[in-house]
Amino acid sequence: QVQLVESGGGLVQAGGSLRLSCAASGRTFSSYFMGWFRQAPGKEREFVAAISRSGGNIYYADSVKGRFTISGDNAKNTIYLQMNSLKPEDTAVYYCAAKRAYSGNNYYAQNYDYWGQGTQVTVSS
Repeated sequence: QVQLVESGGGLVQAGGSLRLSCAASGRTFSSYFMGWFRQAPGKEREFVAAISRSGGNIYYADSVKGRFTISGDNAKNTIYLQMNSLKPEDTAVYYCAAKRAYSGNNYYAQNYDYWGQGTQVTVSS
């Protein structure tokens, strides 16, 4: 089993920054993608960013591209999401997820096997 724990959420004013972390424990995959998703109240879970284990394949949602940066530290089995120029519409619970590298499209939540509990990000205007 793989356990994922997010941290780093909080309250920030528009234009500010936050850095989210996701630490993985247990038996991790040899080849996998790690992803960030978010879900606001009353809305569907939305893809934010994903990164391969090697770090060589990175994907962003158009809504965050240029503002958010996903990165990973393989030695720590941890990924990060640096969020800059935050907007009120970024307000959501942010979830970390993991999937096998070849088990479907990286953009779809349904293809991910493991999920963290989520961390709240609130951006005030």
